[in-house]
Amino acid sequence: MKNLQGKIISLKNPKTARVEVTRMWTHHLYGKRVKRSKKYASDFDPEKMKLALGDVVEIQECRPLSKTKKFKVIKKIEK
Repeated sequence: MKNLQGKIISLKNPKTARVEVTRMWTHHLYGKRVKRSKKYASDFDPEKMKLALGDVVEIQECRPLSKTKKFKVIKKIEK
């Protein structure tokens, strides 16, 4: 299963956190550092886990929970 680390950018929908995962790599030809980000809709339980905007969390791939949710929030890493 895929584990990713990212920052929470939205908590508007109930039980859903939008997490932005940023990755960087070096371009193979030019040697320049390239930054790309992707947003994932991830499921969490608001009673067990208190999340706020800007928190860094770890998400894990799981079975499809809805049309867009295919990840779950595993743990909060930092505020």
